[in-house]
Amino acid sequence: MENPVIDSKDGGGHDDGVLVTCFSEVSDDVTLHFQIIRLDKQIYAWIGSNSAKLGHMYAAASTRPNNTVSVTSILGGASDNTGSGIARRLALRTGFNIILACNIPKNNPVLEADAEKKLIQKLISLGYTRPRSVGSTS
Repeated sequence: MENPVIDSKDGGGHDDGVLVTCFSEVSDDVTLHFQIIRLDKQIYAWIGSNSAKLGHMYAAASTRPNNTVSVTSILGGASDNTGSGIARRLALRTGFNIILACNIPKNNPVLEADAEKKLIQKLISLGYTRPRSVGSTS
């Protein structure tokens, strides 16, 4: 079940507008809801299952000098890290700063992996991921 909602600030292209996409998917009898907001140099994503609560929120960004990704908890405790791994991998995959709010059941790694897979598939279809490196050019 997919309900894309796209709203561009000024009717321009991807670079100068705010784009919002919402969709839902069923995984193992659990309905997962997603919202993606594409800003200039960052992506906000929300994953929820039982309610429209925000859940735990994480920020992930590339850090120098090694281009590794750092993740921090913005909202919620550090004891529930359901979305921190997803946020880290999204930042690596997209090259954007990521804000991820995650409200899916704890201790369900299969559901978490499926939610991440569906989110990444949507980001790829929207063109928000960077191409995979084919090889280094020197």
